[in-house]
Amino acid sequence: MSFWDLSTGDTAATGEREFEAGGGNFDPIPNNSNLMALIDEAKWAEDQMGHDFISLRWAVVAPDEFKNRKIFQKLWVKDSDPRAKDADAAARKRDKALRMLAAIDANCGGKLAKITGKPDDDDLTFALSNKMMVIKVMIWTMKNDQGEENSGNWISGVFAKTKELSVGASASPKASAARQSAAAPKTAPKSSSEIDDEIPF
Repeated sequence: MSFWDLSTGDTAATGEREFEAGGGNFDPIPNNSNLMALIDEAKWAEDQMGHDFISLRWAVVAPDEFKNRKIFQKLWVKDSDPRAKDADAAARKRDKALRMLAAIDANCGGKLAKITGKPDDDDLTFALSNKMMVIKVMIWTMKNDQGEENSGNWISGVFAKTKELSVGASASPKASAARQSAAAPKTAPKSSSEIDDEIPF
């Protein structure tokens, strides 16, 4: 049996120079959706300039229509995010990232909060992996170098797993944000674990 043999009895080594697997092209999950999810990867990473951040990969568990979808989150809890407008904005973003991490940790049992120094990859994996909680997802959009608009999801809040699940209306992020702003009372308090002014990735 050859390494290149397919289950059909054919061979993959045909000399063809093109192949497209298909799939994987999902529309973003609608804005303001509350989903049951867990972290299946937690580690330190760095950008191209060597700035450290915590990289989390979330796996959606429910509702079924989004089950197994992955959402990636960057938490700038150590170095400043180089995309921040200025030092004050970077400090605010770091504070929010730390509050987000603390809320995630609290939902996972609070193991990280007992560590006084910087947690390592093993600490992050042990403390944060495979614990259910509810995440609120939003949509980010940006244009690439060709002027095409790309979009995806970012996590704006984390909550206890008892919070009710909901799927937001499918609409453009700007329209959804405008609708939410118009409908929300001006004095509504915000959760300290929500990140609502900059995309945290």
